[in-house]
Amino acid sequence: MSEPDGLADVWDDWKAAVNMTPAELEKWLATDESQKVGDSSGGGESTGHKSGRRIVELLRTKKGDLTEDDVAWMRKVVGYVHRHSAQRPDGDIEETPWRYSLMNWGNDPLK
Repeated sequence: MSEPDGLADVWDDWKAAVNMTPAELEKWLATDESQKVGDSSGGGESTGHKSGRRIVELLRTKKGDLTEDDVAWMRKVVGYVHRHSAQRPDGDIEETPWRYSLMNWGNDPLK
């Protein structure tokens, strides 16, 4: 199977943005803190929490098995992590909604 369009362009940024392992991310997604942050405009699961579940799937997918839809999602994740990281609050971030939101998207800024 040939590499999907754009994978080479996003791969390094994806690897830098998503710094949590699938196991770390799954463990995080199971916490109350994870489930309490983010936009849940339907009253259900937040966008970031859903994204975290998708990221776990992508991290467990072999590079050669990724699809163009996967690459589009990887771009979305990279964009979110970059935008949200630029909004870093002052002070200790360890127990902040800002950090928790990033962690839902696979990025722990304390790593």
